[in-house]
Formats: sequence, C-alpha cells, structure tokens
Amino acid sequence: MTAAARARRSTLRQRATAGRGARKAARALATGQPQPATIHLIGRGLDAKTAKRFAGAFSRGVAPTAMGETVVKLKGRARKAVALKLYDLATFAARLAVYRPRDPHAAAQFASLAA
Repeated sequence: MTAAARARRSTLRQRATAGRGARKAARALATGQPQPATIHLIGRGLDAKTAKRFAGAFSRGVAPTAMGETVVKLKGRARKAVALKLYDLATFAARLAVYRPRDPHAAAQFASLAA
C-alpha cells in the first residue's frame, strides 16, 4: 500500500470518527436532558479535540444545572469516579454568547457557534 493510499484511508477514518461523535452528541442533546459542556460544543459543530480543550474553561464560572458522575481510567485497571457538571440548553446558550478564548482562531470558532 502506498503512502498516498494510507493517507486517504486515514482521512476517511478520521471523518467517520468525527461524524459518529457529532451524531452521538446530537442524539444526546435531542433528549432534552442536561449534558456536559463537551457534548454541547460537539453538538453545535465544534470538532472533538477543540471541544475537549476548551470545555473546562468554558464551564468555569457557570453554575451547572445538574451534577452527574462519570468514571475515568487511571493507571492499569484502576478507575475513579469523578464529578461531572451538566448544563441545560438555556445555560449553555447564555455562556456561549459571552465566552471568547484568547486564541484568535478559537475565538472566531466560538463566535460562529454563538451566531
């Protein structure tokens, strides 16, 4: 297999993964239940890598609508339960209207999401 073919296959895999993530986020938001900031950002059209990068700062200073719990994997087989902030659509939209990161490219992405 040539390098060009590997690159094309990799691109297709990345697009498929991004599409699955976006569909999963859209289904989660359609339930009407409060969701984490990452799911809201992905559901609005932000890529997963950027959404995970800015979700912590995005949710800072905003009172969550509800609290949940999720499990994170630690070293080896160890797992740990951590708190999860959940936001309803109105709270998320209010925060999205005012949040702008320092990175100009990311700020432009967030401005387009808010519009």
